[in-house]
Amino acid sequence: MADFDLSIDEKRVYADKSGKQTVYVAAEMGVVSVDVSDDLVGGFRIDHRCSPRDIVGSPGEVAVATDEDVLLVHDDAYHELDFGPATTVGFHRNRVVAADESGRIARYGEDGWEELGTVEDVRALDGSLVAAADGVYRIGDSGLTHVGLDDVNDVSDPAGRLGSDDGTLFAATDSGLYWLGNGWMDALEGTTTVVASMPDGRAHAVGPDGLVSLEAEEWVADPIPMDETVVGVAHDARAAYAVTDAGTFCVRTVKDDWRTQVLGLDAVGVAVR
Repeated sequence: MADFDLSIDEKRVYADKSGKQTVYVAAEMGVVSVDVSDDLVGGFRIDHRCSPRDIVGSPGEVAVATDEDVLLVHDDAYHELDFGPATTVGFHRNRVVAADESGRIARYGEDGWEELGTVEDVRALDGSLVAAADGVYRIGDSGLTHVGLDDVNDVSDPAGRLGSDDGTLFAATDSGLYWLGNGWMDALEGTTTVVASMPDGRAHAVGPDGLVSLEAEEWVADPIPMDETVVGVAHDARAAYAVTDAGTFCVRTVKDDWRTQVLGLDAVGVAVR
């Protein structure tokens, strides 16, 4: 086990902390860190220069897929994990999972990278779920299993991400948004590109009409105050964070409207630890 690995209890401490939060945006010039206090957006800076393709957070850590390697941000340091060039990254049971252009999927553990299988055109990873062109795959003890759908753009599995029992599984596809109940159940119609959810039931998705949020088991419009496309959403215990393709950073607490900060950099994703 690497000396920067966190135990589940340590990650819960990070998840419960209050005060200023640092949010990480994957942008064209590298990873940008944004200081946020409640719903107030403070300063931002390029924290690490690289060519990120994906970014994801887990309490206490952030993982970044780049054109050279997978990076793990821990204690404000960027650690190379020797995966090689990666296209997407996620967390499964508090461990980093990554995929490359060939479709190789592996999980980082005590003995380095454990190969999980190969899937063509992997688009997103979260928890036990893999989003791919030909559907959703699930990570199990015996490898990867296809579990339905088609043309999947994004997935969310908060229970599998954190190693807990809470949270609904979602899949965003070209035909709509689905949640996993007795099979895949319809949630929204139309092309859905992004979905993000938390164990406490909060969730956001980007569908044909823009950003929506899950309120009292109903999906309702939750537009940002910009005529731009949201490409990434992340949550922590206090707020939701979003970033647009044009590089506008957005934050919204449960009690306030969206606040924005123009970063001026093309963005691909956002993460919080």
